[in-house]
Amino acid sequence: MIKKEKNTDLLITNIIRGIEAVKGQDIEILDLREIENTVTDYFIICNGTSNTQVNAIVGSIQKTVSKALKEKAWHIEGSDNSEWILMDYVHVVVHVFQKHIREFYDIEGLWGDAKSVKIETTL
Repeated sequence: MIKKEKNTDLLITNIIRGIEAVKGQDIEILDLREIENTVTDYFIICNGTSNTQVNAIVGSIQKTVSKALKEKAWHIEGSDNSEWILMDYVHVVVHVFQKHIREFYDIEGLWGDAKSVKIETTL
């Protein structure tokens, strides 16, 4: 159990590094472990300003996580239009949005019972 938590913490750290490397905005972590019947332990949510930046964030996360942990996302969805790309690392699911799409779907509001941590960036 402790090994899983350590690996998850390392994964989260590297995902955030990948987001910050290409200036992803409004990074937030939702801890879903206390909520019953969830499909994952954590959501990491961020947004970019364009299709190009959303794709760059996803690419940066993939590169950073692969280089540091030799791990790949189990599944990636939404790359066709790059408005909302979901990256499934099993225990951690990353949502990379364009800002207006993030506001429309309001995942943070839907999962309002989750513990939330906003990551301060130096933008």
